[in-house]
Amino acid sequence: MTDKGTKKTPPSIDRWLKEAKSDLMALQEGMFLVHNGVVRQTPKVKVRQGIDDGSIVKGMEFAYDEAKVDMAVAETRKMEGIFHVRVWLNEGELEPGDDIMYVLIGGDIRPHVIDALQFLVEKIKNECVTEIERYR
Repeated sequence: MTDKGTKKTPPSIDRWLKEAKSDLMALQEGMFLVHNGVVRQTPKVKVRQGIDDGSIVKGMEFAYDEAKVDMAVAETRKMEGIFHVRVWLNEGELEPGDDIMYVLIGGDIRPHVIDALQFLVEKIKNECVTEIERYR
């Protein structure tokens, strides 16, 4: 793992899926979902609140609390029908197009997997990370 503050190399989702499917619990899983969050040029306030001041995102300072992420993952693993949870978070100064995060959820049926993905991504975004957009 790289030092805190240094942008990381994203994982191979193909490798993640191969590893997940080789696990003993994979025989109980009927679905995997992957979330890939990416730095966008459009500011968060424009996308979420409709406020457009003409700003364009040129970068983002991204950091996370590893202990909180671990707790969120553990909580997700306890959800009904969920057998596989994996998270990768970037860090440091990111640029538009850079990967922010990858989340992989494997479970028995679609509703359980969708709910778990929604729960975990929301928890990470709201409780575990710091995102500071830089504008031009």
